[in-house]
Amino acid sequence: MKKIKILIPVYNDWKSVHKLLENIDIQISNWDADVSVFIVNDASTTEKTFSKLTFKKIKIVKIINMKKNKGHARCNAAGMKFLNEKEDFDHVILMDGDGEDRPEELSLFFNKSRDNPSKVVTANRIERSEGLLFKIFYECHKILTYIFTGKLIKFGNYSCLPKEAVSKLVKESCIWSSFSGSVAKIIVNRDSIPSIRGKRYFGPSQMNFFGLLTHSLSIMGVFRVSVVIRSILFLIFYIFFIFNNISFISMIPVLAILIFVFCVIKISLRENIAELNSSLENIESIEVLSTPDGR
Repeated sequence: MKKIKILIPVYNDWKSVHKLLENIDIQISNWDADVSVFIVNDASTTEKTFSKLTFKKIKIVKIINMKKNKGHARCNAAGMKFLNEKEDFDHVILMDGDGEDRPEELSLFFNKSRDNPSKVVTANRIERSEGLLFKIFYECHKILTYIFTGKLIKFGNYSCLPKEAVSKLVKESCIWSSFSGSVAKIIVNRDSIPSIRGKRYFGPSQMNFFGLLTHSLSIMGVFRVSVVIRSILFLIFYIFFIFNNISFISMIPVLAILIFVFCVIKISLRENIAELNSSLENIESIEVLSTPDGR
């Protein structure tokens, strides 16, 4: 029987996680698999709204309590490192804890990974729940990422990883900054499922324009060499084109590219193999919320 770990980072959003766990238990009810859930508590400042839980299918739920807040991407990286070093598993499913990664799609992951056990399976977004303006900016993000990196990345964190892929990713510093960028760079053997971005169970979406900008720059930071090379080529051709008509207005794109490259390089400095390797030292405690007999 396959052993599957579901990894969920959370910061304060305990009400949503409670509902998500209930929905996960429903969606995996027919799986021929041993399923456990690991919640990475990113040093939340609010108290948990639940303690002991009982499920029909989920074998066990554990909370990995972190000492210091590190952010979403680093919670995923630390969680994968913990599972890789401390747990026995065949696959890890990463998902957000707020409902935007729909548990209704978990069986798509399970079926796809059963047919292709050695492949990473990503959830490629075919529909989003945000407003029109955000969707336009998101499409611009994908286009710019493709132009400057050569990678068309349609997925985020929601994915299913075989053990071999997890072992490979947790050795790379880029996973400390961007999960999707790291997968696009390092993992060649990939497949995908169609995914609809759901709505948060409670409260407004935490993804805003600043978050999208950071997300986009973090991905490009993984491919910073390609970004720099492509930017230089663009500047060479552009300056050659305007050489006889250089003005303040015509130099604005040059300034914009230079600022862009600076931001990409700056955010790429978040990649830190030393912090990744020592990330388990940030674990304060591990709680067991649910056991097979519900005690």
